[in-house]
Amino acid sequence: MPDPPIDIEHVARLARLDLSEPEKERMRSQLDAILTYIDKLRRLNTDNVEPTSQAIPMVNVMREDELRPCLPREEMLANAPEREGDFVRVPRIIEE
Repeated sequence: MPDPPIDIEHVARLARLDLSEPEKERMRSQLDAILTYIDKLRRLNTDNVEPTSQAIPMVNVMREDELRPCLPREEMLANAPEREGDFVRVPRIIEE
């Protein structure tokens, strides 16, 4: 059974995008190509492929922790756009 057509307006609304008609058509075409490719990947036989979190080996480059002097408080606070005593004042981002 074929997948239902993509509801571009619904996807755009979820992403809070205001798309023109040509943009909707381009998006529909691009999403269709992406989903077609995903369907192609779904059909691959991966029975003998071990799961992995990375496609290529990764190595972390770590350095030794070294104690270093901190930036002096007054020098740090001199860079703050607003301060309140010994603290940096930031705009409220959580609404009550």
